[in-house]
Amino acid sequence: MTPRTVLAYPPLGDRRPAVEGAGPVRVLEAAAEEEAVSRVGDADALIGRVTPPILAAAAALRWVQCPTASLEHYVFPELCEHPATLTNAAGLFGDVVAEHVLGWMLSFNRNLHHYRDRQRRGEWSQVGGGDDRPEFLAGPAAATGVDRSHRRMAETRTLVVGFGSIGRAVAERVRSLGGAVEGVDPVSPQPGFEVRPVEDLSWRLGTADFVVLAAPETPATRGLFDAKRIARMRPDAVLMNVGRGPLVDTDALAAALRRERIAGAALDVVTPEPLPTDHPLWRMPNVLITPHVAASSLVISERHLELLCDNVRRFCAGEPLRNVVDLSGWRRP
Repeated sequence: MTPRTVLAYPPLGDRRPAVEGAGPVRVLEAAAEEEAVSRVGDADALIGRVTPPILAAAAALRWVQCPTASLEHYVFPELCEHPATLTNAAGLFGDVVAEHVLGWMLSFNRNLHHYRDRQRRGEWSQVGGGDDRPEFLAGPAAATGVDRSHRRMAETRTLVVGFGSIGRAVAERVRSLGGAVEGVDPVSPQPGFEVRPVEDLSWRLGTADFVVLAAPETPATRGLFDAKRIARMRPDAVLMNVGRGPLVDTDALAAALRRERIAGAALDVVTPEPLPTDHPLWRMPNVLITPHVAASSLVISERHLELLCDNVRRFCAGEPLRNVVDLSGWRRP
């Protein structure tokens, strides 16, 4: 079998022996874009980042392996029209990100973040119940007289926006704890779950305690949660974003929280990223912010290498590749 030429940009580092052992390949590496342009001419495949100059210099390119699941920083018009197959790293992060989301949910249900604040102040007092206003709630929600603090997951309803591997993993964990869950996704149905089309999103928002954004960033999802959509959420609901920052209008979210239109937010991704140190979201007691670490785990690098080597083997053997990306939604109208 004739060896395939694979360009790695940036270099593979200690992963190179595993990739070379996955099939008959000749691995070239580049540490800078200019070097990649000069070496990509006869490459059959590229692992890593492809740019317009690199693609223009690629005379034989048939496959590009993107190192991430998200594509907003990798896709450009010329790539959408190129005959090379694009694959990504989707499907590696579901359980890890879902546990991050579940941690947020439990924190809001049990007011753990508020108790941590009280611990720092040396306060021994209950959040919610009696005459103490439930801190889980905001303005209009508290006025209903319903104390939703110290809840069980079985008492909650979750709406998952984006029902890929991450969204489904979130839904499975919520359901395992007795919570009600449904999804919104362009691709339906999803076996075992009620998943509605995106057109139903706005009217479903008023049913959920937790709204979890697990959708990718695409031209269709940027600004999906603007002021109007956020206003359709329940006043005692929490918005959680593990998708991408541009899905949410940050200023509209901050305004809704400040005006007590919704009860809280949990954000692993934001716009801009990172948030400026003087941004009001940092100081809101009903907001949890993590620095884009929901997918962080030692197991991810192992899964990433397994996927990469498997796709190298498949490419050399002429077999279908894993995680082929449909670029139709990225093409110019």
